[in-house]
Amino acid sequence: MSFLERTVRVNGVTLHYLDWGPADAPPVVLLHGITGHARVWDYLAERLVPGRRVLALDQRGHGDSDAAPDDDYRVGTMADDVAAFAGSLGLDRFALLGHSMARLERLIIVDIGPDIALAGLQRVREMMSQSPERIESEEWAVEYLRRANPIQDVEMLRQRVHHGLKRLPDGGLTWKYAKGLRDMMRAGRRDVVDLWEPLGRIPCPTLVVRGAESDILSPEVAKTMTERLPDGRLVEIPGAGHTVPADRPDDFVGHVRAFLGA
Repeated sequence: MSFLERTVRVNGVTLHYLDWGPADAPPVVLLHGITGHARVWDYLAERLVPGRRVLALDQRGHGDSDAAPDDDYRVGTMADDVAAFAGSLGLDRFALLGHSMARLERLIIVDIGPDIALAGLQRVREMMSQSPERIESEEWAVEYLRRANPIQDVEMLRQRVHHGLKRLPDGGLTWKYAKGLRDMMRAGRRDVVDLWEPLGRIPCPTLVVRGAESDILSPEVAKTMTERLPDGRLVEIPGAGHTVPADRPDDFVGHVRAFLGA
C-alpha cells in the first residue's frame, strides 16, 4: 500500500505529512516522538488501511518539515500545530495516536504521561545531547541508537534511521530532527507543563499503551492516568520498552486495530 507525500503551511512553518488510504475513510493522525519522523509509522499505517485514512505528520523540527525559526518546540506550540493541521485538512472528527485534545473521536497515548520517570528522561537526554552533529554512516547511527535501546527490533530501527538522516552540502550525514532540540537537551532545558488536569477533560475513549519494560512511563503513573481519564483503559505490552511500536510491532498493531475497531 502506497502513500502520498503532502505539505501544509500552519503557524509560520511548512509541515510535511504522509497520506495513506482512502480520502473518505475515517481519519487517524499519527504523531511521532521527540527524535522521530512520519516514516516510523509505516508498519502500522500499512495495517490500518484501507479501513482508515492514516495521516502521519512530521512535526515541526522533525523529518521533512521546517525547523522552528525561533527554536520553539514547547508542548503548547506543538499542540497548536496539530490543531491547525487538522483544521487545514477539514478534519471534523478524527482519532489521534499521540497527544492532543482537538475534535477527537478516539485517543491513543503511547508510553508517555504527565510525569516522566527520571531514569528514562536521563537516558533520552544523554542520547540526544551526546550525539555528534555529523554522522559517520547509517550503520553508525543504528549502533548509536541501539545502545540506548537494545530491545528495539533492529529492522524497525534501520528503517527509522534510513528516513531520519539527511545529506549535508559536503556529502556527509546529519539528523533530520532539528539541532535546536539537541541543544535544548545539552542546556538541560525542558518544557514543564502540568498535564494532569487536562486528562480529566478528555471526553473521548482513550487507550494508554505502556511498554512493560519502559523506563519513561511508570506503572503507577499509567494506572493513575487511566483513573483520571473519563473513559480510559490501559494495556501493557510484554517485552516492550518505551518505543513500543518498534519493540513489539505486531502486538502494538493488534491493540491499536482493536481499539479503533479496524
